[in-house]
Amino acid sequence: MTTPAGDRTVSLREVGPARRGTREDEVVVAVSPAFAGHFTKTIVDVPHAEVLRQLLAGIEEQGVTARVIRVRDTADLAAIAHLGAKLSGSGIAVGVLSRGTTMLHQKDLPRLSNLELFPQSPLLDAEVFRKIGSNAAQYAKGESPEPVPTRNDQMARPRWQAKAALLHLKEFECIEADRGPVEVEPAFELSPA
Repeated sequence: MTTPAGDRTVSLREVGPARRGTREDEVVVAVSPAFAGHFTKTIVDVPHAEVLRQLLAGIEEQGVTARVIRVRDTADLAAIAHLGAKLSGSGIAVGVLSRGTTMLHQKDLPRLSNLELFPQSPLLDAEVFRKIGSNAAQYAKGESPEPVPTRNDQMARPRWQAKAALLHLKEFECIEADRGPVEVEPAFELSPA
């Protein structure tokens, strides 16, 4: 699928190994191995550039800083989000899979627990990603935000299950088991017409 003129693209330039943050006002956005690399859009064609732009905007609007890391050795959302939280100065992270499934995590929670989970990726759009970023920042500030409202579609699972399974398999093919997480710098560009 071609990108329409005016759409933003994002590339993630590695800047070094991801280390534990020292700023208490930091949220880590932890992305999966194929995010903004092998894949460039979610399962419903929301560009990864827009996902990342909205998450970062939601964080910044709350007066909190953000850092982006790529987790290379797993495509398990709970593991990605939990690792991001452990590396976050505030202990709060947003984990995102290429297909769009997203989770808010806190370092002190067990890996399979979370602050908020957004499992129906076909129902996530730019507005929801911005609210997710905002909530992550509020948790980082020690606040207790209202959970992000989510839509529910009982037909989303049967309608998207096959495509989700294929995307998950492709995501797993991008795993680099011997590589630790890396800090990345997002570069947003307008795509050519």
